[in-house]
Amino acid sequence: MNIVFVEPGFPANQRRFVLALASVGANVIGVGESEEWTLDEELRSAMAGYHRVGNVTNVHELTDAVRFIQSRVWVDRLEATVESHTLAAAQVREATGIPGTSVRTTWLCRDKPSMKEALREAGVPTAASTAADHAHEVWEFAERVGYPLILKPRAGAGAQDTTRVDSDAGLSHALTLFGATGATSIAVEEFVEGHEGFYDTIAMNGGVVHDWVTHYYPNVLEAMRTRWISPQFVTTNRIPDSPFYAEVRELGQRVIEALGIGTSATHMEWFFGPKGLRFSEIGCRPPGVGCWDLYSASNDVDVYREWAHVIAHGTAEQQMRRPYSAGIVALRPERDGHIRGYSGVDEILGRYGEWVIDAHFPPEGHLTQPVEAGYMANAYLRLRHPDYDTVRGMLSDAGETIHVHAG
Repeated sequence: MNIVFVEPGFPANQRRFVLALASVGANVIGVGESEEWTLDEELRSAMAGYHRVGNVTNVHELTDAVRFIQSRVWVDRLEATVESHTLAAAQVREATGIPGTSVRTTWLCRDKPSMKEALREAGVPTAASTAADHAHEVWEFAERVGYPLILKPRAGAGAQDTTRVDSDAGLSHALTLFGATGATSIAVEEFVEGHEGFYDTIAMNGGVVHDWVTHYYPNVLEAMRTRWISPQFVTTNRIPDSPFYAEVRELGQRVIEALGIGTSATHMEWFFGPKGLRFSEIGCRPPGVGCWDLYSASNDVDVYREWAHVIAHGTAEQQMRRPYSAGIVALRPERDGHIRGYSGVDEILGRYGEWVIDAHFPPEGHLTQPVEAGYMANAYLRLRHPDYDTVRGMLSDAGETIHVHAG
């Protein structure tokens, strides 16, 4: 099978998908923005060819590259795993006759108001929302729905530029900030109270082949705004025995069907609170922040290879046995500046060394990243254990014990 893969070299995690495809026997032709000589030898060796373009999100350039490749070999699939690349890839698929996720499905998975409208029409429980091109539309929505509200870019990923507002004054301030960024359209949503988590899948022909349920502690908006918190997310191995996770799985399958997702990785956010289980949003691509590394460690299975096997051969290679739960704790610097050192690391590694998946501690002198940069922006620790509650306890202990000194 010949597979064109969009942007194999950046970000660094992209190489994992290429190596996985090659490992299951696919011929991978990369299309990216980097000069080929800048790619490492292992990555170059995993590809049957490589074509450089100026911008992989430029549909004209990407189409020309794919048509050139098609003039030499038959192209079975065109894959993109970065959120900002997915729409261009879908447009090129339709222009060149390559099967895969459609433009309509990709658009619905990126444009949050349209996504939620389609899901409400399909009976999927989700928050009230609207797309707003003018400030008066936001004010009208606020008057109708009430506070709190969530404002975010229509096609943003994760919590990027997401803002909660609780009053008229807060809404006025948020609209000013969005205006300053040049945003011409934003998504406005009813705030859904409750615990937040996500449901990730690898789907084949509209059916779920592999899946995972993961919990945030605390919810993302709080985690990305509060320095003293050492936030964590934990993927559970309790899926087979839980009625709640059965409900999450059923919700996810309904979303996949409603949006017309065929063969793809997906990343879905959900809330559970006083109003029950509510769908939040979906990305028609793999999750970020190393989630698949946790899923691999919690199952002793290479999830990247599983994705590649589904893409190339249409079947799973291994099943998820779920012997472990696994999680990450983000370790924030005490202030912005440069790393000056760490305390508590040896203590935590001494207590939990056998359960450590990996850890990252930037060297002294390294420039810190802001709190909102995410879970892996500064120091972090990843752990696994057969018992979910034990993993949570170990991660919390690490967050309280390890201190990242900066100045």
